[in-house]
Amino acid sequence: MSIGIDGISAMIDQTRSSAANSSANALQNKLSGDFSASTDDELLDVCKQFEAYFVEQVMKEVEKTIPRNEENEDASMSQLRDFYKEEMIQTFAEGICKQQSLGLAQQMYEQMKRNYNL
Repeated sequence: MSIGIDGISAMIDQTRSSAANSSANALQNKLSGDFSASTDDELLDVCKQFEAYFVEQVMKEVEKTIPRNEENEDASMSQLRDFYKEEMIQTFAEGICKQQSLGLAQQMYEQMKRNYNL
């Protein structure tokens, strides 16, 4: 049994799409939960995760503005590059938020504490 380039490309697309959707869905589930019984650490952790997700989305939009030279690149290499680029951007966003917070997580944390009377 052999898998052609088209089959591999389809598998890469499906994996990338699935990973992006599961990450967004996991964050959405955490954010839509009831935090009234949460500890301060749990609440702050969710806020930090949202900040990292926000930075990741900003970085993806900025990356779209960079011109690309696709004339010497085949479809399978383009898909592999895109797959690893997604992982790299996510890792960079998490690292940025861990090293130097933008303050968004702290502001959200304080607002949620006020809203839930914690």
